[in-house]
Amino acid sequence: MANIKSAIKRIHKNNRQAEENLAHRTKVKSFVKKAITAIESNDVTIIPEALKATIKVIDTVAGKGVIHKNKAARLKSRLTLKANKAGTTEAVSGAPVKKKAATKKTATKKAAASKAKAIIAKKA
Repeated sequence: MANIKSAIKRIHKNNRQAEENLAHRTKVKSFVKKAITAIESNDVTIIPEALKATIKVIDTVAGKGVIHKNKAARLKSRLTLKANKAGTTEAVSGAPVKKKAATKKTATKKAAASKAKAIIAKKA
């Protein structure tokens, strides 16, 4: 056991934070389980609500640093995929779906150089 007053305070603080973090992790697990049961029930009206609530909890817990941001992204991704496979008519996720713009592929330097050489060869 620590003898220094600041070390004793630090130990108490760490114990408090560990209890809070455990509560947050438990909350995430319970929300994920609720979302999975909603998805397995195949009720289209419940799935978006459960998923939205779960994603909100996951984001807040990840923002506090209780779980890693990559774990939060993985949980949200897997839940969203399950929800979309369950037969919901619309894509369900925390963020709006963005369409990618069509991009025009540009020629590389090597291709442009060979094209220029071919043009020069035709003229000669």
